[in-house]
Amino acid sequence: MTDQRNIIIAFVISVAILLGFQYFYKIPRVRQATETASQQPANETTPASSNEAAPTSPAVTPNAAGDETPAPPPTAGATAEPKSAPDRATALAASPRLPIETPTIMGSIALTGARLDDLTLVKYHETVDPKSPAIILLSPPGAAHPYYARFGWAAADPAVAVPGPDSEWRADASVLRPDRPVTLSWDNGQGLRFIQRVAIDENYMFTVTQAVENKGNASVTLVPYGLLSRTGTPKTLGYYILHEGLLGVLNGTLEEIGYKKIKEEGEKRIESTGGWLGITDKYWLAALIPTPDASIRARFLHTTRKDIDKYQADFQRQPMTVAPGAKAEVEDRFFAGAKVVQILDGYEAAYKITLFNRAVDFGYLWFLTRPIFFVIDYFYRLTGNFGIAILLLTVIIKGLFFPLANKSYKAMSKMKKLQPKMKEMREEFGGDKQKLQQAMMKLYKAEKVNPMSGCLPIVVQIPVFFSLYKVLFVTIEMRHTPFFGWIHDLSARDPATIFNLFGMIPVDLPSFLNIGVWPLIMGFTMYLQQRLNPQPPDPTQAKIMMMLPVVFTFMFARFPAGLVIYWTWNNLLSIAQQWTIMRRAGVST
Repeated sequence: MTDQRNIIIAFVISVAILLGFQYFYKIPRVRQATETASQQPANETTPASSNEAAPTSPAVTPNAAGDETPAPPPTAGATAEPKSAPDRATALAASPRLPIETPTIMGSIALTGARLDDLTLVKYHETVDPKSPAIILLSPPGAAHPYYARFGWAAADPAVAVPGPDSEWRADASVLRPDRPVTLSWDNGQGLRFIQRVAIDENYMFTVTQAVENKGNASVTLVPYGLLSRTGTPKTLGYYILHEGLLGVLNGTLEEIGYKKIKEEGEKRIESTGGWLGITDKYWLAALIPTPDASIRARFLHTTRKDIDKYQADFQRQPMTVAPGAKAEVEDRFFAGAKVVQILDGYEAAYKITLFNRAVDFGYLWFLTRPIFFVIDYFYRLTGNFGIAILLLTVIIKGLFFPLANKSYKAMSKMKKLQPKMKEMREEFGGDKQKLQQAMMKLYKAEKVNPMSGCLPIVVQIPVFFSLYKVLFVTIEMRHTPFFGWIHDLSARDPATIFNLFGMIPVDLPSFLNIGVWPLIMGFTMYLQQRLNPQPPDPTQAKIMMMLPVVFTFMFARFPAGLVIYWTWNNLLSIAQQWTIMRRAGVST
């Protein structure tokens, strides 16, 4: 019995130490290192022609360095790199623009290069303050952190002029809206007219239909492509449970490639039918989506220029030969926006995008995290409060585990009844631990008590606890959602700490002192629950167990408030259930 209890205690303390190390030491170091690596020189910026490496065409061959020459090549008159980085507004003004107006985004398309490089998510802000700046997702070349998408054609014959990053397109309208698609056109002066019809829906999906009209006298072979380019390594959270970086689903397989991994391992190519690929942040996604039946060559790559990291996801379709007087046409899509589960699921079904909802990192326990999310989301739609939805989810989980918990608490009640006899045994056998353990095992057998049964409810709830943490952490639906009182963001830690008088004193505290009200309540409920449990026979073990509420209070102080509220409410329900069972069993509480 003592050995078993020692194993349990060692396991619990090990988990606490590992989690504490992760949250108090490892994550801050990873975050600091990431932020340092992501800082770019303030006086450097890159033009479009040097910022992207377009997908390779059949005419491309490896150069002496082993890299592949970008195709299409930069056109003559490419913008020279400025000596100092202009602000975003100046960079936007460098090209004629077609405004974008929808209920969810605002921005513009650069008519120079037909780039999708200006996108702001009007429904999301940097902080919980609705007056804080809206989230900027895409930015043009010349801004501090260029991030954009472009669709085009590569030519098998280098002599055939195709539109490039500096080509000036004409638009047939003055604004792009969900009810008003726009057609862009560019003529190469050699008999080829290139057309892009751009449409957008009410949310975050662009549909780009590319066409080529051959009015010349000779056939041409062209390769349609799409690319997504990002300059600079963005600041990442560094959490091991969250993927940030390049990703996609190709051949039905989820590909996740972190920024560090692509830098270390280099370019990755995958041939696929359909699928999608792009770059993800915690809550935001930019993704290229060819039609489901398209045979593509997808590519993820990293390059550097003047010590600045550049990341790209791109694809090219099969070559298309356009005869004189003929027309070739392809349709692709581009998603740029918030990773709202319902929206992603809708796109997946409507456009047959394979596993598009995997853009939300539900992880390996998706069979738990997704149902938990949908239950919370359902209750939110009923109540209008995600905090209440979490409380209702807790009741359901407690109901599912009720039989197991009931059996466990009955066994613990019997264990507590045996406390006086166990005390007598300790006094009788003194320091002879072997005889004491044998006597206790004999007592447990005679009373039909399983001392391990009390651990089962905790063990089975660990995956649920982790899954809920994952849901709160990765889903944008939980971002900036309030509960009651001082909890304005359930996905963030409790901000009201005792050391700044619960937020009344605006002072930055050391991380370990940021202990909010809800973690304190959780620690107190954990203490009450331990008081109901039978005490370990070893006084040293008993002291260690009584310290766990303090340890977990400090540890939970760094968790999202929604998770702490869940665990606190779960403890209260467990206390009520255990107290009722013990009263019925005639055990003094």
